[in-house]
Amino acid sequence: MSMPIPGDFDVDAFIRAALSEDAGAGGDITSAAIIPAGARFTGEMAARDALVVCALPLAAAFFRTLDPGADIDILTPEGTRAEPGTVLMRIAGDARALLTAERPALNTVQHLGGIATMARRYVDAAAGTGAVILDTRKTHPGLRVLQKYAVKTGGATNHRMRLDDQPMIKDNHVAVAGSVEEAVRRAKVAGLSDIVVEVDRLDQIEPAIAAGADRLLLDNMGPAMLRDAVAMVTGRVPTEASGGVNLETVRAIAESGVDYISVGRIIQSSPAVDIGLDFAPA
Repeated sequence: MSMPIPGDFDVDAFIRAALSEDAGAGGDITSAAIIPAGARFTGEMAARDALVVCALPLAAAFFRTLDPGADIDILTPEGTRAEPGTVLMRIAGDARALLTAERPALNTVQHLGGIATMARRYVDAAAGTGAVILDTRKTHPGLRVLQKYAVKTGGATNHRMRLDDQPMIKDNHVAVAGSVEEAVRRAKVAGLSDIVVEVDRLDQIEPAIAAGADRLLLDNMGPAMLRDAVAMVTGRVPTEASGGVNLETVRAIAESGVDYISVGRIIQSSPAVDIGLDFAPA
């Protein structure tokens, strides 16, 4: 499978769990009743929406799990923009097996394709500003690795994968510690580096930088306030905008001069794209 999925994600276990969830203890009773054993199915997976192609090798793995001998031809590379009607994959094999795998395979590519398509829309909206579009940890439990893969496929950049990837001091950390300075001090005493500090007021910027913040997360600031914040920072540390980012606001936010924009909506609110698998005469 030609997808750069991190080695700690068990793709085979994910596929087995998805197939088991869908088939139940009794299996695909409809296909077993209607389709003769050994019958062949030939089909085409095609885009019904304009989309960014994502996770077709994973879909192929679903089909090959139930029919290892399936003949599968992936026609569109990952990250390709596809118009409605574009044939993405051709598949031929055991009819019962392929139809049993159809729904989990399609669910996966529709969901991940939706994320990749949304990521590309944000990247396009910020094009030319220099701002890098990031995802967040607002993912679905158990699907983070795949969802962040889809973000990268769409052309955006992954933020930290896990809490142990990078220290990020948020507002609640500051509230418990008592101040931005104290929160940063404790992080440094613990031996942490590359520390991101969230600030939601301009008067927090100098204390955060003075305490040793390596990057500022400018939270819930409008474009005008972001421009003021960037001017105050004067390039001493990278800046990241978050909160209130959508396709209508992202361009103005990017033009404020921030280095990064983190967008939870890329994963959290992306609609699935429409992809179909239809019988095609051999």
